[in-house]
Amino acid sequence: MDWIYLDNNATTQPAPAVVAVMDRVNRDLWANPSSVHRFGQQVRHEIEQARVAVANLIGTRPRDLVFTSGGTESNNLALRGMLDRGVGQSVLVTTAVEHAAVREPAAQLEKRGASGGGGVRVVMLPIDGDGVVRVADVASALDEWPDDARVLLSIQWANNETGAIQPIEEIATLVNDRRSGGQGVYLHVDATQAVGKLPIDLAANPIDMMTLSAHKFHGPKGIGALYIRRGVRLQPQLHGGPQERDRRGGTEYAPGIIGMGLAAELAGAFLADSARLAELASWRDAFESQLLERLPGTVVNSAGARRLWNTSNLGFEHVEAEAVLIALSEQGVCASAGAACSSGSLEPSPVLLAMGVPESIAHGSVRFSLSRDTMRDELDRAIESVVQVVTRLRQTLPMG
Repeated sequence: MDWIYLDNNATTQPAPAVVAVMDRVNRDLWANPSSVHRFGQQVRHEIEQARVAVANLIGTRPRDLVFTSGGTESNNLALRGMLDRGVGQSVLVTTAVEHAAVREPAAQLEKRGASGGGGVRVVMLPIDGDGVVRVADVASALDEWPDDARVLLSIQWANNETGAIQPIEEIATLVNDRRSGGQGVYLHVDATQAVGKLPIDLAANPIDMMTLSAHKFHGPKGIGALYIRRGVRLQPQLHGGPQERDRRGGTEYAPGIIGMGLAAELAGAFLADSARLAELASWRDAFESQLLERLPGTVVNSAGARRLWNTSNLGFEHVEAEAVLIALSEQGVCASAGAACSSGSLEPSPVLLAMGVPESIAHGSVRFSLSRDTMRDELDRAIESVVQVVTRLRQTLPMG
């Protein structure tokens, strides 16, 4: 089938050059990069070159990056490595619209604290109807804790479901000012959806830790990184070797790391093309406009927020997202929903519900996400499929 792939926030297609370089590494550079012989050091050299490429993409020093298995591990390393120490008062300040890779570790840390196993307090920041946190609310939350408490603020750069962008630059400045004043506060940013879609310069933003994952910017799955600002100390979560400067034990996944490095170079070239970025953003806007016009009762979730150029989360009233996705798939259109099937029951996205989206809309919300390779004719064909599917479902499966 000739797929129209609009599920790029779930994963992107690895760039052909990335696939080729990983094949080369698997075939020709299979030595252990920790070995001292020349063959092993050839692999080590390419890993370090990849580290430079990833660092250049986000504006930091190569030695501040720890390679991990992906975004989930990076988030867990940041949260657990900072807070799961079992001594003193530890506080995690976050939001209800974070990815599950932050929400679930937060819940575990809070549960352990409630049972007397670590003392981590979790505070949820309020968000507006577009899923965006207010900087003033961040400041108020930080005011609640004494300077000697260890406070970690964990906020995503961009939401994986709606594309809403948080005011990270302002929050980073606030946290840096508080730390300069003596408060023990740190900022972790889950930038999994932002890296490769937005220009990021960590040299200009005093962020303490930042998560990124290669398969969100046309790199391989199974490889990611955590940026750790110089001077920030974390408790390693994987023990068993001195790799990654004693911060993450285990033999490095050389094909993935080297593939990620090339993907970072390609992403940097894409972000430098402002005309292409503007063109893709205009296509996304036109996609939304046509569906809003042709399907009354449709809303754009997070419409009032600054959003990623590639993300459109549309709520179709009087239909179920699962039915829409299945029908679209039969027509070759790939999309997704912020919902999960459990025992045959479709639950609306907790992110959308936290934003105050009515259940009648949340149940029918579908995410369409473009990539840098998306073509205009694909969007035009997808529009016709969506209109046909939603119209038919509204006629045959009316919701009460």
